[in-house]
Amino acid sequence: MTRSANKERTTKETQIRLSLDLDGGEARVATGVGFLDHMLELLARHGRLGLEVEARGDLETGAHHTTEDVGIVLGQALDEALGERSGIRRYGQALVPMDESLAECAIDISGRPLCAFDAELPATAIAGFDTELTEEFFRAVANNAKLTLHLWVRSGTNAHHMIEAAFKAFARALRDAVSVDPGEPGVPSTKGTLSQ
Repeated sequence: MTRSANKERTTKETQIRLSLDLDGGEARVATGVGFLDHMLELLARHGRLGLEVEARGDLETGAHHTTEDVGIVLGQALDEALGERSGIRRYGQALVPMDESLAECAIDISGRPLCAFDAELPATAIAGFDTELTEEFFRAVANNAKLTLHLWVRSGTNAHHMIEAAFKAFARALRDAVSVDPGEPGVPSTKGTLSQ
């Protein structure tokens, strides 16, 4: 069974092409936003995902549209690659330190989009990436992948470390949630569906 998707999104603000393989592969990322590239590369590495992203956006206005739209397309690709959600573990959680920072993530591939993001990130920019865009990215992913996503940055002082811990925690939790459960013969829900 192939668990992959290819998605595109074109608006007046961005052009995004994204390929995702839940079972691994290469990571090739070029969004024009260096810090976002770094976060997506480590998401692929720690999530054990094959991920290729090409994005062009109106960076003269900032990184907001590019970041949010990449999150939208990634979420759509996750949704498609998961299909009917048959045979997956469904739940995942991770607690990840990054130097002085600590982040925790819990995911339910529930079919019900929700992003509960709790982080007191310093209001700053990292190589053109405003720290407030972190929540925008995860909200876009959760809404479009139909995930119940809880993500906390429990502690930290360095914005780079705090955001990196959050992405790594998300990656590790996602890796568990999408993994195949050999003891699960169907959709892990008493409703019989997780895609709505």
